Amino acid sequence: MNFLVVLGIAVGMAMDTFAVAIGLSVSKRGLDRRQSFRIAFHFGLFQFLMPIVGWAAGEVALKRIQAYDHWIASGLLVLVGGKMLVEFIKGGQESGRKEGDVTRGVSLMILSLATSMDALAVGLSFGALRTPILYPAAVIGLVTFAITMLATKIGPALGKWAGRWAELAGSLVLLAIAIKILIEHLK
Repeated sequence: MNFLVVLGIAVGMAMDTFAVAIGLSVSKRGLDRRQSFRIAFHFGLFQFLMPIVGWAAGEVALKRIQAYDHWIASGLLVLVGGKMLVEFIKGGQESGRKEGDVTRGVSLMILSLATSMDALAVGLSFGALRTPILYPAAVIGLVTFAITMLATKIGPALGKWAGRWAELAGSLVLLAIAIKILIEHLK
């Protein structure tokens, strides 16, 4: 498959991770190097693995999951975005509270899975076209990693400009992506 085609697919698929990473880094007023790397690594890894899983699963899985994959992705994003929104609201009432690190544990896994659901479908399409998957999956994973790292560096500048309201913006970005996914699939 042509590199430019694969690169175009990879950039398109990384846009959700870009928006989520901006939202996270804005809401946390910046991520340290480890957090940036951790989120970029996981997003890239999931974007690499999901096309392979989709390719291997074949048409049977597509027919079973296609009817509700958008509900899964949206639900996961609403869960994390809603949690961030609740933390924002509580933050106005409590001072000195310790926030959870969304670049670790279950929150990171949920975000990684939610932003990579479309990669599963891409893998299924590559399988249907009888296209080898390892090369496109590697490009998709690497591009996602790079774009996510870029987003975590842009986010803090937006966070400094927006102040505490950036946390609200970060949660609203995740909720908006969830709504976008539903609207695209319910047409």
